[in-house]
Amino acid sequence: MRNPFRMVSRAESRARLQIFVALFGIAALEAAFYALRRLANLELYVVETIAIALAAGVGYFLVLFSLEHTGEHRATLWLILAGAVLFRLTLAPLTPTLSTDVYRYRWDGRIQRAGWNPYSVRPDDPRLSALHEPREPAGPGHDIPSIYPPLSELTFRAADRFLPTPVAFKLPMIAADLLVVCLLAGWLRATGGRVFRLAIYAWNPLVVIEFAGSGHSDALALAALVAACLVIIRGKKTVSTMLLAAAALLKAFPVMLFPLWLRREGWPRSAKSWRDGFAAAALAAICFWPYRSAFIHFSETMSYYASRWQGNNASLYSVLLWLSGSTKFAEGLGVAVAAGLMLWAAARRLEPARAAFLIFGAVLLFSPNAYPWYFTWVIPFLCFVPNPAWMMLTVVQFLSYHVLIGYQAFGTWEFRPLMLWLTYGPFYGLLLWQWLRSRRQQTKLL
Repeated sequence: MRNPFRMVSRAESRARLQIFVALFGIAALEAAFYALRRLANLELYVVETIAIALAAGVGYFLVLFSLEHTGEHRATLWLILAGAVLFRLTLAPLTPTLSTDVYRYRWDGRIQRAGWNPYSVRPDDPRLSALHEPREPAGPGHDIPSIYPPLSELTFRAADRFLPTPVAFKLPMIAADLLVVCLLAGWLRATGGRVFRLAIYAWNPLVVIEFAGSGHSDALALAALVAACLVIIRGKKTVSTMLLAAAALLKAFPVMLFPLWLRREGWPRSAKSWRDGFAAAALAAICFWPYRSAFIHFSETMSYYASRWQGNNASLYSVLLWLSGSTKFAEGLGVAVAAGLMLWAAARRLEPARAAFLIFGAVLLFSPNAYPWYFTWVIPFLCFVPNPAWMMLTVVQFLSYHVLIGYQAFGTWEFRPLMLWLTYGPFYGLLLWQWLRSRRQQTKLL
């Protein structure tokens, strides 16, 4: 006869072990992030940055595996939250160097405060020369007006008023990132998910470095999007639709979830779904209104952007372009796949996390531009749809920063085929293995 006290003791021991694993994870990852902070100029030490980030990724996977295979302890949640805050505080003082996007955000905010429309003027416009700050790196797209959505532009304008330095300008993004962590904790609790899954996002090295280190505005959209997901599963569909609209007005990618949201509200037969749709459109109109004078230029700007920005860390797009020799074919097939998934998810009324994972994943794989911080779009949803291949891809994305080596030395912006293979080859291999394994398991059950 089994001794129940012995069984309880084993369960308690496994739960206590999870605490030690979490503490070890905090120590190991903090050592990596502190090492990055000591480097200061990550662009200058690109090789070291990639090596440290990949090492952090290895530690991240080991810790996640260990947390999953130990007992659940109620203190683990607080340790994950504490680690998330610590990691971001460690990189918060870091001046953005891996990316110059923050400097473009500041520029857009600065010219708005000076009375200019960011959708109608370019940073290299001679009329704006007095607004440039000396010794400040030029932001991306010096020859093109802004393409950021209007709610982002309004955020940049407000931030420029109160946050006068590049480091300070990261604060809204870091705050939004931490809000995502808290929202995911609430979402996991509402759906009965295991606590350790919060670390998939909260401790992901790509998330920490891109938001706390580089200050990318994608964190703002993710906060609104995750809030929309959490609210819709609690039945507050109108509030959720407005939050989704806000997310799309901060960064364009969440707009692909609108058909699903409206279908979950009963569109087209539900009058409430029509009201919520019109309310979202009204919010968009309000945000666009201050920039209405530039509407005639916006399509021209987007066409110019699409023609000039291609082949940046792209995977399937590069393969399609190589096979067909046609950018229109490569882009068109990617749009068709993403649109098909969008409509399929809406027709099936998929669960929001799964739909977001599938749609955003397709966009990233078929996009002509797949910068590393774009891959943060799928990470919150991996907490609910865990996929080892995708988790690995978010870590190996640091290899794409090899482009900075040639850019610093020779002024050439080129993603080397070997590095692209090292980034995406293992991912597609593991993805195929996962699919074959699931098929084999299904066959055994039949």
